[in-house]
Amino acid sequence: QLMASVVVWEWLNEHGRWRPYSAAVCHHIENVLKGDARGSVVLGQVDAQLSPYIIDLQSMHQFRQDTGTMRPVQRNFYEPSSAPGKGVVWEWENDNGSWTLYDMEICVTIQNAYEKQHPWLDLTSLGFCYLIDFNSMSQTNRQTQRKRRLRRRMDLAYPLIMGSIPKSQSWPVGASSGQPCSCQQCILVNSTRAASNAILASQRRKLYGGTAGNSGATGTIAKAEQVQSPLSPANFPCSPVMPSLSSGHGHHALTINGQNNLNRPGTQRISMGTTRGTIPAGVPALPVKNLTGSGPVHPALAGMTGILMCAAGLPVCLTRAPKPILHPPPINKSDMKPVPGINGMRRKTKKKHLKRGKNPEDVVRRYAEKIKVIPDEDCTICMERLVMSSGYEGVLQHKGIKPELVGRLGKCGHMYHLLCLLAMYNNGNKDGSLQCPTCKTIYGEKTGTQPPGKMEYHVIPHSLPGHPDCKTIRIVYDIPAGIQTNEHPNSGKKFSARGFPRHCYLPDNEKGRRVLKLLIMAWDRRLIFTIGTSSTTGESDTVVWNEIHHKTEFGSNLTGHGYPDPNYLDNVLAELSAQGVGEDNLKD
Repeated sequence: QLMASVVVWEWLNEHGRWRPYSAAVCHHIENVLKGDARGSVVLGQVDAQLSPYIIDLQSMHQFRQDTGTMRPVQRNFYEPSSAPGKGVVWEWENDNGSWTLYDMEICVTIQNAYEKQHPWLDLTSLGFCYLIDFNSMSQTNRQTQRKRRLRRRMDLAYPLIMGSIPKSQSWPVGASSGQPCSCQQCILVNSTRAASNAILASQRRKLYGGTAGNSGATGTIAKAEQVQSPLSPANFPCSPVMPSLSSGHGHHALTINGQNNLNRPGTQRISMGTTRGTIPAGVPALPVKNLTGSGPVHPALAGMTGILMCAAGLPVCLTRAPKPILHPPPINKSDMKPVPGINGMRRKTKKKHLKRGKNPEDVVRRYAEKIKVIPDEDCTICMERLVMSSGYEGVLQHKGIKPELVGRLGKCGHMYHLLCLLAMYNNGNKDGSLQCPTCKTIYGEKTGTQPPGKMEYHVIPHSLPGHPDCKTIRIVYDIPAGIQTNEHPNSGKKFSARGFPRHCYLPDNEKGRRVLKLLIMAWDRRLIFTIGTSSTTGESDTVVWNEIHHKTEFGSNLTGHGYPDPNYLDNVLAELSAQGVGEDNLKD
């Protein structure tokens, strides 16, 4: 009888925990696996945030192209009725206000308790000192009593497979009772594998402190089941071993090389700290180039070398993934100096600054000149011909502006129905400015809908990567949560402010100071932030960036929001100009 199972691909993080890929990524990996079990999977094809990563199915490792870091991956299996089979995702809120997916084993456990309508769930039995409260949808640390929000949401269901796993990602080994293949390639691989397995077994004994079934001080490891292949490699020379699914547990592990060294459900709770520094004799370490440029091997070359060595059965000491350096070393308050050429060190946006009502008709007449000879072309606001009445006739009525009147904007010369310009203004921020919908030329002083807060800026005695010859300007934005007003998407509703205060960095040189002056001007015009939906977390009614990019990494550029970036200052000047904050606004 064929048995259905849900496939979840996972990667091993630096804390020794298996972290699941998203359902969309798992579907992508499975599709590639069907075509070539020894190929590679480019994760950026389905998730832009994973563009540096490639999975090598031959060695079952994830490879980061820009740093050369490699991590083990595994293909895990769950019941179709479990959380991944239903597309149910459980997440907790981290310190940055974004949502983090629980380990899949915990997701399954939480969903089971939720479906049984339990009021709470204690995760101590899984090795975590957390208490889940379904009534308040919160997670409480039993040691520190810190409480975090959690949420349940629906997503794409993980891929479903039937029967035995069609292909494995390993070289042929003696996992079956058939005669091994006698070709020269398999003889070479098997002899190499025998030597490497002895080293791997030694590593596992040191890591787990004995057999897989023993209990350790930090958690219990479920005993791995040897899964025998129903097919013999003798019938399929030079082909991968094809193991079947075991039905003895709630979820199933894929046997690689006749061993379950990557699929023990308890391994994610074991601390790797004590073993990471100890490299068994005979295991080569790849000296991967780090952020400071030291190291004899380029990251990409080191990573590819590691993949080839793994494919050949040679053990490799993998590097730890680099972490972004978000902040400078600790700084005394006395070391924070004013920015040369800029008065003061802070700006505030108060509620009395927020409203600048202007008469709509006066604004339109100020920037658009009425014309008598009307060309036979479209009004790009209402899409009616200019020689016809405005499409807003009957929808919007104004005593001083008739629907057939046409005006030309002064700077760019684009023409529209005056009633259409009036409707566009009324649908905007009503701040006394107009922006041409065709060429984006701004008339007047554009202001935004940024909620009240404060902006601080000062010089700190540290240099940014790529700017060793100058100090650093640090900008600190702080906006508290509050209530939306009539200029925001949902007037009267609360808005959140995640991740504040936010620290940003500029080089303390002439160009960096010019950018700071314009950022201060943009802050005063309430253009730096707005209230909307976060593109990273999906949370609505929250404070988000407003199309003016900032550098929030101090000492690295792993996320793309750091240094070195030789084009950043020019790019941000262009973004400020597009908001009507150009260098021509600066006083000499």
